[in-house]
Amino acid sequence: MTDTRTDLGLSTTVTTSFDDAVERTRTALAEQGFGILTEIDMQATLKAKLGHDMEDYRILGACNPPLAHQAVEIDRQIGLLLPCNVVVRRSRDNDADIIVEAMNPQLMVQVTGEPALAPIAAEAATRLQAAIDSLHHTR
Repeated sequence: MTDTRTDLGLSTTVTTSFDDAVERTRTALAEQGFGILTEIDMQATLKAKLGHDMEDYRILGACNPPLAHQAVEIDRQIGLLLPCNVVVRRSRDNDADIIVEAMNPQLMVQVTGEPALAPIAAEAATRLQAAIDSLHHTR
């Protein structure tokens, strides 16, 4: 039996402050043509709504407008999978490590079964991976 499941995310771990990791992630995404449409501070939200304490955890809704436009032109329901979520979170195992994960755009192709989305997802994945990889370079 062949495993055809696509990994959910593109990921890296950096050792820096949480705020620095968020800013570096924003910059790296911008350099790859992504803007941040939404931002959810899960730590603050869960504390305010449920009284629950958790580690630093931020969800950035990243969008590359030209790629999003191409995808929506192929399948109007693709908006259900947009924007691409990028998570910046403190490791539960090591307080010094910050994990940065981006949704793997290949999931759009797998979920929809629409082969015309494959080149768009591939470009988005390349750009997201480049952003993640750049987090290890000194600015």
